[in-house]
Amino acid sequence: MTLTCAIIDDEPLAISLLESYVGKTSFLRLTAKFNSALEALPVLSAQPVDLLFLDIQMPELSGMEFSRILEADTRIIFTTAFEQYALDSYKVNALDYLLKPIAYPDFLKAANKALQWHEHMQATTTTAEIESIFIKTEYKLVQVELRKILYIEGLKDYVKIFIEDEPHPILSLMSMKSLEEMLPASRFIRVHRSFIVQPEKIKVIERNRIVFGKEYIPISDNYKQKFIEFLTQRSLLT
Repeated sequence: MTLTCAIIDDEPLAISLLESYVGKTSFLRLTAKFNSALEALPVLSAQPVDLLFLDIQMPELSGMEFSRILEADTRIIFTTAFEQYALDSYKVNALDYLLKPIAYPDFLKAANKALQWHEHMQATTTTAEIESIFIKTEYKLVQVELRKILYIEGLKDYVKIFIEDEPHPILSLMSMKSLEEMLPASRFIRVHRSFIVQPEKIKVIERNRIVFGKEYIPISDNYKQKFIEFLTQRSLLT
């Protein structure tokens, strides 16, 4: 397996070093490098990569802020000179954290972790689709049947999972990105930065909003086209 990757760093020497490391790592292929997150945003949104080496402390848009709006399929390895950001990097579901100056053995170890993750995800998608997931809530694990999930709402570091015929949602301390990765892409789709829905549960869509009883889920412009394509493929639109 070959992973496509990109580098974002406002230090030219840091980019050169990482580029040289990528060049001698057989399973990595560099497709882009950027001096700022703002420069990278439109490119990586249109052409996502498998792996991103991302500096945390950058002007205008920090690496931490950028990671929260990046496509979920892109795995992130943070690179920074500041050790105090280590904990924050795991809050946004980063794959690994490299402290500058970065040695090649540490780089290779992190890159191998990304390779193993992608191989695992590929193997998972080729096996039978899961029917339930375990969610940690209130110091216990609760098994949730996927067929009963209506939609999921993200609230900063928490998610709320709304279940069919249940009066209250399940509240769990986890990111939308990590939960999205647990859910089969054939059954769930993100329609907004803060919402994931199960299309088979949708009964009404009106004015760019999905209606679940008295709740209205917005469909943002960033996800609208992908959502329309998703529905079209399932013959829900004519």
